[in-house]
Amino acid sequence: MRNPLAEQVVEIKPSGIRKFFDIVSEMKDAISLGVGEPDFDTPWHIRDEGIYSLEKGHTKYTSNAGLRTLREEVGNYLYRTQGVRYHADKEVLITVGGSEAIDIGIRALINPGVGEEVLIPQPSYVSYEPCAVLAGAKPVIINLKAENEFRLTAEELLEAVTEKTKLLILPFPNNPTGAIMERKDLEAIAKIAIEKDIIVMSDEIYGELTYKGKHVSIAGLPGMKERTILINGFSKAYAMTGWRMGYACGSANIIEQMTKIHQFAIMCAPTTGQYAGIEALRNGDEDIIEMRTAYNQRRRYLLHAFKEMGLECFEPFGAFYVFPCIKEFGMTSEEFASRFLEEERVAAVPGTAFGESGEGFLRISYAYSLEKLKVAMERLERFITKLRAEQKK
Repeated sequence: MRNPLAEQVVEIKPSGIRKFFDIVSEMKDAISLGVGEPDFDTPWHIRDEGIYSLEKGHTKYTSNAGLRTLREEVGNYLYRTQGVRYHADKEVLITVGGSEAIDIGIRALINPGVGEEVLIPQPSYVSYEPCAVLAGAKPVIINLKAENEFRLTAEELLEAVTEKTKLLILPFPNNPTGAIMERKDLEAIAKIAIEKDIIVMSDEIYGELTYKGKHVSIAGLPGMKERTILINGFSKAYAMTGWRMGYACGSANIIEQMTKIHQFAIMCAPTTGQYAGIEALRNGDEDIIEMRTAYNQRRRYLLHAFKEMGLECFEPFGAFYVFPCIKEFGMTSEEFASRFLEEERVAAVPGTAFGESGEGFLRISYAYSLEKLKVAMERLERFITKLRAEQKK
């Protein structure tokens, strides 16, 4: 029998995040700081709307693009928060999480087999590069630097652009670093995107979790709405990870083709989740504020704890991750994370799970209670004190 498997799929490495999560799930008394999932329950009024939709018998397919009311609320929300108008009928698509939007957005743009390039700043979310490969694109990695607070600079972007560049992934606020891009940063990127005729996929799933000013979308800058696919969802802002609800907004011609792929692969996003999503967008602003306030308290606690133990870490202003540097210990990120898990029963994710430029760093999620974080930091301080003592021998 000939090999039935596609080589490009076989060559893709499994997620480095799940590896440590799977290990810690079998360990007694272990603390996991590895998974980017809010520890809050979905707010009750949102859950209640989902339950009510079932009681009302709303259990059939919706239109492929999603409930029109939900698409309208997405448009209302983005106009209210970003000043960008999207037409519900032509420029909004409801997807199965932001992850599906990333996948079908890349597939809708890329002509496979002709060497079109997708620029991917790293460290970043694990799905971008595999999705580019599966779409038949050539991923081009832009290695972000700690000295730039892991922002994408205009100089780094220009250096990576070629005649084959088709798409730039813009993953901010960033997973795993917590880095953000401010308006002045985005204006420099937008100028290049327009000059070089590059489409931007702006993954703003953590946009509501910004702790320095207000999140700015590149889609709201002059000349950028028509060349930006804005991706967001409900998982992080409203603690709705399991509902699998996301959305993509963009120019009508791009959304039309994304909807076509979505139509044949998925049909429509979960109906119950769509009704819950309407309630979230209409009445969930206070929930976001409450959760963001709690995350910010945890963020500040961790940065203080790192300072106290002498562990280098730039201050992140987005998402719910910190990205401390562990280069002083002379081991790889994988080795550090493995020993930390084995010796102190705390799981964090090696920076290399998010690209080679993550080497020497560790991703710690603060989407966990302050009590758990305090125990984990006590264990981390004990661990690095031991490592420093070993170095002196």
